[in-house]
Amino acid sequence: MARATLLLTKPPLDILIAAPRGFCAGVDRAIRIVELALRKYGSPVFVRHEIVHNAHVVDALKAKGAIFVEELDEVPDGVPVVFSAHGVPKSVPHKAAERGLDFLDATCPLVSKVHRQAERLVEADKHILFIGHAGHPEVIGTLGQVPEGAMTLVETLKDAETIQPADTARLGFLTQTTLSVDDTAEIVATLQRRFPDIQGPRGEDICYATSNRQAAVKEIAGQCDAMLVIGAPNSSNSVRLVEVAERNGTRARLIPCADALDWNWLEGVKALGLTAGASAPEILVRGLVERLATRFEVREREIAGIIETMVFKLPRSLEAA
Repeated sequence: MARATLLLTKPPLDILIAAPRGFCAGVDRAIRIVELALRKYGSPVFVRHEIVHNAHVVDALKAKGAIFVEELDEVPDGVPVVFSAHGVPKSVPHKAAERGLDFLDATCPLVSKVHRQAERLVEADKHILFIGHAGHPEVIGTLGQVPEGAMTLVETLKDAETIQPADTARLGFLTQTTLSVDDTAEIVATLQRRFPDIQGPRGEDICYATSNRQAAVKEIAGQCDAMLVIGAPNSSNSVRLVEVAERNGTRARLIPCADALDWNWLEGVKALGLTAGASAPEILVRGLVERLATRFEVREREIAGIIETMVFKLPRSLEAA
């Protein structure tokens, strides 16, 4: 009997949960816009691109009647369409208006702020060096705010060291909102060293949520044997959290949900860090803790960080929905 009891004993696992984590104000707002559009217009409501980069969120909205497409051409006439939180090129709402579509812009206000800054720099006759990742929807949307050729993408420190703008006296820079704080600081410092007159944004372009989640990972990385980040592989801010953990000496892995957990990867782990990207709902965090509890005697502890109070207003057309 004693031996049987011993075999059934679960090994202990300390889980250090980062805070803040998960949904940010921009994600909350975008999801709410789709939900309220469904309430106002009924099903279907079309959404151009994933409203946020998370399959759980997208599937939940599909179940409520949302239909996700990649291009406006896939939206039939006479139905409403929502633009994702990442922002879209100016040409997209223009085309929607030409077709007479009812459209709602769920672009995160902090991304919209970067769009406005880009417009002002172009009006001031500046060429923009935009720090970001090629192909990301936010980058595509920001590039599409200004005339072609007015902005050059800078992806890496090497790019910053080697780029040769035609007029170095009339430069500005902006950044994607979901980048690595540390990597971006190095790139910005390089651009400022090479081009002393370059004009930067008035405030930090990397959003508060990205910065706060990276700071929370730094806080716990040194206390963990390994770290799991819940998020989608196409979620820039989630991928950056993995990089931050690794940069701080802790092996880390990105997983979309508890079902993707690799038990072998946890071999020898006594203390596990856990966080979630800005588009990952808390239900996925709880699901992972519950799954871990099937194999381990879990002792979880939230490591308190910055308390976020940011809330963004909804479009006026939906306030009464």
